[in-house]
Amino acid sequence: MITVTALALTLAAVQGDLAPTQDAPAPAAIDWESLPALPYREAPSMTPAMHDWARGQVNARKCRARRLVDGRPAVRIEVAVLVDEEGVRTTIPRATGCPTVEQYAAGLVAGFSRNNLTQRTAAPTAWYRATVTFAWRQ
Repeated sequence: MITVTALALTLAAVQGDLAPTQDAPAPAAIDWESLPALPYREAPSMTPAMHDWARGQVNARKCRARRLVDGRPAVRIEVAVLVDEEGVRTTIPRATGCPTVEQYAAGLVAGFSRNNLTQRTAAPTAWYRATVTFAWRQ
């Protein structure tokens, strides 16, 4: 199993940036509960096609659906997001045993964040958490 640190270093190598970020180094183990919510200017809007794609992954038995409080089947993915002055630098999905949906959610978060984050007055580079929930009717 690949560690978050190894993944971050691999991503940095692929992007050609091996210099560690001084303000917000990649955490050795992500403390998901301590990460602040990603500060969207406007809440992202999920389309029916996005939910349908995740449902297709569950139907193909690539993932297991979890149940929401209202009883609908769902897959919930948390994503750690490294944001710097220019926007999203890296996304790391939390492992749920559903790698295709994890990577899809990480890509969606990067897209949802483009030109949609509030101005931050804190550290110029920081980690945040985003949650993507795919849900559908049975």
